[in-house]
Amino acid sequence: MRLSAYADAMDELRKMAVAATDDHPGDGLRAIAALRRTLDRLEDLHVERARDRGWSWEEIAGALGVTKQTVHRKHGRKLGGRDVREIHQAGAKRRQHGR
Repeated sequence: MRLSAYADAMDELRKMAVAATDDHPGDGLRAIAALRRTLDRLEDLHVERARDRGWSWEEIAGALGVTKQTVHRKHGRKLGGRDVREIHQAGAKRRQHGR
């Protein structure tokens, strides 16, 4: 993700956080749900990046403040159950092609 895309995402998160403090419960709850979805997508992105760079489930879990089992259960299937060797190979191919 480009730096400008991160800045845009952070601005959008800030707007959602402000909306989450709205006095109207419906608006606040919708904003909280939107924040959760956005944070889940960001977590998915960074877990995949960490695995592509060879991080273990234990290292990722430590960074997220959860157990290794929790992070593997949540993200293992999303990554297709690939093992570390496959992930390293996929990351190397992406780097070679400038992605």
